[in-house]
Amino acid sequence: QVQLEESGGGSVQAGGSLRLSCSASGYTYSSYCMGWYRQAPGKEREGVASRDSAGRTRYADFVKGRFTISKDNAKNILYLQMNSLKPEDTGMYYCAAASFTCGDYVPRHLAMDYWGTGTLVTISA
Repeated sequence: QVQLEESGGGSVQAGGSLRLSCSASGYTYSSYCMGWYRQAPGKEREGVASRDSAGRTRYADFVKGRFTISKDNAKNILYLQMNSLKPEDTGMYYCAAASFTCGDYVPRHLAMDYWGTGTLVTISA
């Protein structure tokens, strides 16, 4: 059974940084796509960044140059380093996984098979 657990959320001021972690277990697919998604109150869940089993990464335009997705394969942990945070980055951040190779864009959230419960990120002006 695939389990994803996020951590690292918190409250910081605009311009600050946070690093989110997603611990994955029970994942045995040789090809996969993992990603970070976020959802602000009253808004649809949106893709932030993705990384596939070949190490290819994709980012939403609104985080390019500020966020970095990476993975420690030995520990099976997916990270999201977030720098130059803005108030509009506030939301619940989710880790997700699917048994396909990510395409040229961060997959829509409806395409992902497995989800963590989320970690809250709050950015104050």
